[in-house]
Amino acid sequence: MPRVRFAPSPTGFLHIGSARTYIFNWLYARHTGGTMILRIDDTDVGRNTDASLNSIFDGLRWLDLGWDEEYKQSDRLALHREVAQAIFEKGLAYRDFTAAQSGDSEKSGAHGTWLFNAGMRDLSRPESDRRAAAGEPFALRFRVPHDRIGHVQFADAVYGDQTKAFADIEDFALLRSDGMPTYHLANCADDADLRITHIIRGQEHLSNAFKHKLIFDAAGAETPTFAHLPLLMAPDGMKLSKRVHGPVVSVTTYRDAGFLPQAFINFLCLLGWSPKNDREKLSRDEIVELFTLEGVNRANAVVNFTEEDPFDAKALWLNAEHIRSLPTDELARELLPFVPVDLHSPNLEKLRQIVPLIQERMKLLSDVRTVADFFFAEQLPPYPSAELIPKKGDAAMAKTVLVKAREVLATAEFSHDGLEAALRAASVSLGVKAGQMFEPVRVAVCGRKTAPPLFGTLVVLGRETCLARIAQAIEKL
Repeated sequence: MPRVRFAPSPTGFLHIGSARTYIFNWLYARHTGGTMILRIDDTDVGRNTDASLNSIFDGLRWLDLGWDEEYKQSDRLALHREVAQAIFEKGLAYRDFTAAQSGDSEKSGAHGTWLFNAGMRDLSRPESDRRAAAGEPFALRFRVPHDRIGHVQFADAVYGDQTKAFADIEDFALLRSDGMPTYHLANCADDADLRITHIIRGQEHLSNAFKHKLIFDAAGAETPTFAHLPLLMAPDGMKLSKRVHGPVVSVTTYRDAGFLPQAFINFLCLLGWSPKNDREKLSRDEIVELFTLEGVNRANAVVNFTEEDPFDAKALWLNAEHIRSLPTDELARELLPFVPVDLHSPNLEKLRQIVPLIQERMKLLSDVRTVADFFFAEQLPPYPSAELIPKKGDAAMAKTVLVKAREVLATAEFSHDGLEAALRAASVSLGVKAGQMFEPVRVAVCGRKTAPPLFGTLVVLGRETCLARIAQAIEKL
C-alpha cells in the first residue's frame, strides 16, 4: 500500500505551504488506504529550535489530520552513515579533504556551476584511506558519472518527464566534515528504509530530485514516485515568505484569527488542486474521496492579501460557509475560546442560545467578540443617544416607545413569539410603525442599530437585563 511522509525541519514556524504539503500527503494516504508518516528532519542541529518544533506540532494538531507513524531523523544517524559507507564502498562516492572550496578554478557545467574538485575526485583509495586514518577531516561526496554521456531521468506525477545531464550535476556532499549527513543523504536513506512509495513535496525540491534519484540507485533502493506541488505565491509575485510577507504565512495566524481547521484545509486544497466537479466548499470526507495527484495543477497558486485585508477573500468566504454549516453545539464549542475572558459569564450554555442568532453574521470565529459582545457585557459601552431615535421620529417618540416597551416587557411572556406579539401590539396602541417601535428597543438592549434578530436577542438577554438597559436608555434620552 502507498506510504507517504511529511518531513518538516524544526527551523521555523509551520508555513502554510508546508501545511498544504502535509494535507496533500494525508489526503493521498487516506484516499488510497495508505500510511501517513510524520518524520521530523532535525539533523541541522545548529538551526533547530524547540519553538519551531512546538509550532509544527501545534499547527498539525489544529488541522486534526492524524498521522500513522512518527520518527525523528536524529535518531537514525547510524542508518545514514551506513548508507553513505555502502555507497563509498561501491566506488560511487569519495572523500574530499578540501578545507574550503570555492570551485572557481574547477570544471564548470553548462550554466557555469561548480561540479567537482578534480584533485579530490581523482585521489587514490590508498591515499584517501591514509589521510582519513590520520584524522584529517573530510566531506564525503557523491561521484556523479561526469565521464559518461547520459542523463538522470524520472517521471514526476505532476510535472511529467524530467531530465538532467550528468554533466550538469555537481558532486554533492553525502556527509559533512563533522560526520553529519546532508539533507540529500538523510532524506533518501530514511525514505528507502521507511519504504516510502510517493514523495509529495513542494516544487522548490524538484531540482533536488535528480540527486535523490542518484542516491536511491546507488543504495540499491527503488526510487519512489515523485510528485512536486506548485508554489504558493504572494500578490507581489514572490514566493510566500515570513521575512517579506509577515505572519500571514503562518498556520497559527489563521488558527488564532478564528478559522475553522476544516475551512482552512478546504482553502489550501484549492491552492494547487482542483476537483473534477469544480466545487469549492468541500468537507474533509468529500476531499478525501475526490483527491488525486492528477488533479494537482502545475501553475503556481496566488494567496491574495493586502495590509488592510490580511486574509484571502476566498479563505474568508469558505470559513463563513463552514461556520454556517456547523451544528449549534459544535459551533458553540468552537466559539468559547474566542469570547474575551473579561466579559461576563462566557459559558457554553449561553453560547448555545446565542449561536442561532449570530451564525449567519460571522466570517471568523473571532467575530463573536464584535457581533455578540453585548450578550456578555455587564454594562454596555457608551453610545450616542441619537442612535435611539427611530427613522422619521424624534427623541420624544423614542422616549415614549421605550417607556411603553419597559411596561410591556415587565409582564410579557418572555419567548420569541410572546415578545413579538407584545411589542407589535404596543406599536399599534402608540400609533407608530413596528419598525419605529423595534429600533429604539434594539439600540437600548444592544447598544447599536446593527444587531442580531431582536426577539431572539431579548430572550437570550433575559427580562432583568432588558429592563435595566431600557431604563438606562430612557435616562440617556
